[in-house]
Amino acid sequence: MNWAALLDDLRAQRRAIGAFNAILIEHAEAVVAGAEHSGLPVVLQISQNAVRYHGSLAPFALACLRLAENATVPVLVHLDHIEDEELIREGLDLGITSVMFDAAALPYAENVARTKAVVERCHAAGCRVEAELGEIGGKDGAHAPGVRTDPGEAAEFVAATGVDSLAVAVGSSHAMADRSAVLDEELIAALAHSVPVPLVLHGSSGVPDEGLRGAVASGIVKVNIGTRLNQVLTEAVRSTLGTHTALTDPRRYLAPGRDAVRNEVSRLLTLLAK
Repeated sequence: MNWAALLDDLRAQRRAIGAFNAILIEHAEAVVAGAEHSGLPVVLQISQNAVRYHGSLAPFALACLRLAENATVPVLVHLDHIEDEELIREGLDLGITSVMFDAAALPYAENVARTKAVVERCHAAGCRVEAELGEIGGKDGAHAPGVRTDPGEAAEFVAATGVDSLAVAVGSSHAMADRSAVLDEELIAALAHSVPVPLVLHGSSGVPDEGLRGAVASGIVKVNIGTRLNQVLTEAVRSTLGTHTALTDPRRYLAPGRDAVRNEVSRLLTLLAK
């Protein structure tokens, strides 16, 4: 799969691809199964926080790469919000071909310099790079609630770094427990006009369906979703354990969670592709 061409086509068609964060193997299996059910490509993401949970990158990343290899639809395994450049080097050695390097908390000049160096290293290895200008809300950074990405600065950042896609701050926030975020669709359209690479929406779990549709129509090409999957999985597991209080076999209560995530992934992929 030529992912660069796919993203360019989606950008031209005002459609988007779903990118889903996996923490457990059940997440990863459900993301792939949901993509297969919808018949649509998907991005399977592993964050630096997920790597910390597992203690190392290789075991989980290799499992995700094998799931992608065996899938009946295109699956891109992507490293998300990576601040540790050593993890990027390890990912390249494992065969990862897409990373999000997060230097957004650094001063602008340092963010540009470090991102540019990562881009050069990754491009030499055939790996695409996503970056973020400032931090999306929920992480107490430059993109805290009320802060927005400036189209001119975003275009300058892309030109200076050579990144392949850019996460922008347009009103979403990481780890929202409800879906009440209101996006600035006029700003998304202005960014899409000014920035020559695909735009990425982080913190999408907090955006209602109509907001996601509006964001895609305005120019968002990749939509990152993590918290929503955790909510769906947990609700299904909690319901199963509440009904079957004697259960101790994790397969019996994680399977309904995995199935619920699969269904939500399929639904969201279809929504974004309309």
